[in-house]
Amino acid sequence: MKQEIRETGTTTTGIICRDCVLIGSESKSTLGYLVSSKTAQKVYQIDNKIALTTAGGAGDTQAIVRMLKAEINIYKTMRHSEFTVNATVSLLSNMLQSSRYYPYMSMLIIGGHDKDGFHLWTIDPLGGAEKDNCVATGSGSPFAYGVLEADFKENMTKEEGIRLLVKAIRSARERDVFSGGGIVIGVITKDGFELVDQGKIEEILKTFNK
Repeated sequence: MKQEIRETGTTTTGIICRDCVLIGSESKSTLGYLVSSKTAQKVYQIDNKIALTTAGGAGDTQAIVRMLKAEINIYKTMRHSEFTVNATVSLLSNMLQSSRYYPYMSMLIIGGHDKDGFHLWTIDPLGGAEKDNCVATGSGSPFAYGVLEADFKENMTKEEGIRLLVKAIRSARERDVFSGGGIVIGVITKDGFELVDQGKIEEILKTFNK
């Protein structure tokens, strides 16, 4: 029988901006009401211009990330071509659906860029996928959505988007007992993936505390 140490409680977010996709999370993980880590990784790069956020059981989400990276690497090695965001979503949906009777406890946001532009998807534990331009998952998502739905608009700049995600995750940290720690924001552009400097995030947070 598969056994898993459950680590639950998360706030993850994502938005599509004018020239990028932004995904973000806080970094607290819990075992029940015990804080098991204040620096848990929840934002992962899985290809050159594709990344995801994870919410749910730590063991399950980490296994999904490993399998996705391996499958994409095999495909690119054999086919000598890029792996699209939609193909990543289809692959992951099929993986999760095939284990539906003993599901991976995970809620994922996938963002990326390919020949068809920028994409943002959420995928539930049974493989159900939905495409949107503004999303949040995890226990803190109701608080994050309160900020996102009030302030999100089409064609935001990267700087505006980063500020919005920081504000949304900060709001969740304030009210959701299972969200906390630091804030991590990933940026996916036509050129690749990078994390926002922590110093910049701290400066943005200071503006909300005034």
